[in-house]
Amino acid sequence: MNKIITISRQYASGGRLIGKLVAEHYNIPFYDNDLITLAAKESGFTEKILDRAEDKATNSLIYSIAMGLNAFGVQGYGADAMSIDDKVFLAQSNVIRKVAAQGPCVIIGRCADYVLREKTNVINVFVWADISARIKRAVDEYGMERPKAEENIIKVDKKRANYYNYHSDRKWGKADTYNLSIKSDDIGIDNAAQCIIKYIELAEQNARQGESS
Repeated sequence: MNKIITISRQYASGGRLIGKLVAEHYNIPFYDNDLITLAAKESGFTEKILDRAEDKATNSLIYSIAMGLNAFGVQGYGADAMSIDDKVFLAQSNVIRKVAAQGPCVIIGRCADYVLREKTNVINVFVWADISARIKRAVDEYGMERPKAEENIIKVDKKRANYYNYHSDRKWGKADTYNLSIKSDDIGIDNAAQCIIKYIELAEQNARQGESS
C-alpha cells in the first residue's frame, strides 16, 4: 500500500477513530494532533495558537475579515501581507507536505486533502452521520451535555466548513471534493474502516490493470 489517506469528518461521526483503525491495519503513521505539535516545533507558533486556528472560523465573512481582509485584498507584500492565521495555515501545510513525503500515512482534517491536491497517491475520505447518531456519540463518548449537544455539533461543523472553504477552492463535505464518502452510522466504525481499506485495494488493483493493459 503506497497511499496517503486524508480524512475529513463531521464532528462526532467517528472519523478520527476510523482513520486510526485504517492506520493500524496498514501499520502506518497516524497524524491528528501530532500535526499541531510538529508545526509548533518548526514554525515557532505555540501549540495553543495552532490548535485554535479552526475555532475562529465561526462565520465565513467575519472569518475572512479576521484573517486580515484577505477575501478583499490586503496591502503589503510577501509575509507582510499575510495574517497570523494565514501563517498558521502555511505552517500546518508545510508539515502536512513533509509527513506525506515520508511515505504512506493517515492524516485527519487540517485541509490535508487540499494541501496535497497535486499528489497522485492520495485518497480523500469524508465521514458523516445522522445528527441523532452524532449526538449519542458526543454525549456517551465525549461527555457533552445532551441539551446543548446538537447546537454544539452544528457549531463545530460550521467552523470546519468555513475554515476549509476559506483556505481552499473547494467545498467542505461536497461529494466531488473526495474520493469516498462514508455514512458511518449506517455501517459502523469497524466496517467504515474496512470500506476504506477495500477501496484502497480496488484502486490499486485498477491502477495495476491499467499499467498492464
